[in-house]
Amino acid sequence: MLIPGSFISQLSAMLGSPFMLRALSVAVLVGVCAPVIGTYLVQRRLALLGDGIGHVALTGVALGWLVGATVNMSDKAILAVPGAVIMSIVGAVAIEIVRERGQTSGDVALALLFYGGIAGGVLLIGVAGGTTTNLNGYLFGSIASVSSFDVWLTAGLALVILTIGLGLRPALFSLCHDEEFAKASGLPVRALTILIAVVSALTVSTSMRVVGVLLVSALMIVPVAITQLLSVSFRSTMGWSMALGALLCVGGLVISYLYPVSSGATIVVLAVGLYMLVAMLRPLLLRTKTRIGR
Repeated sequence: MLIPGSFISQLSAMLGSPFMLRALSVAVLVGVCAPVIGTYLVQRRLALLGDGIGHVALTGVALGWLVGATVNMSDKAILAVPGAVIMSIVGAVAIEIVRERGQTSGDVALALLFYGGIAGGVLLIGVAGGTTTNLNGYLFGSIASVSSFDVWLTAGLALVILTIGLGLRPALFSLCHDEEFAKASGLPVRALTILIAVVSALTVSTSMRVVGVLLVSALMIVPVAITQLLSVSFRSTMGWSMALGALLCVGGLVISYLYPVSSGATIVVLAVGLYMLVAMLRPLLLRTKTRIGR
């Protein structure tokens, strides 16, 4: 158990570490932008889409390694995230096209992404001369090992996600709330649907260094689910879930610095634990809110 003085000294050491400052920067960026697209996915009842895209992103990671090995790069992992971005976008768009044309059901299409993504990643990493150990950091997250390149790439992707997610919020909300109404209103439904898929892919690629592809969907969905227990509007749900996502990511990172635990797993456990706590206290919180309103 850390006493207050020891905690402060540990925190000071953390803030004085360049690699932990990079990790904190990435944690805040991911924590803020992941719930934005997660709000739309929850509204469309596609909470598991992030999982499917995450598995395809693993194939992209291995593909980046393969390209790096082919051109004899000193750091094969430098192309892992760009490869994940490309493959996750391809997978997200493909599943939307399949779902739209009704060639197979949504759950079957997601299953294809799950199995194909994992298998493709393991196969390609072997071809690249690596082992499944090289994928562990992407499977479960490795935020403490982020480089300056990762920070700038994450910042760029987060800017794109926030620009689209917040800038097109009225149109995207209309699509997610009632697709038929959106069509009747003259909105480009197909283009917006593909756009949501693409932004989901970018979100997964951005978040995988924090919590890993196996847990990335939790960071997109659980903060939204927590906020929905108490929020009454779409706008407030998105805003509070963004703040909560950043708080959870920073909290998980601090805990993983103080104790030898996985940062990604800690973030998700904190999120799930908070959801359970809020769900149990929700009746009391709502009664208090009503009493204050009177």
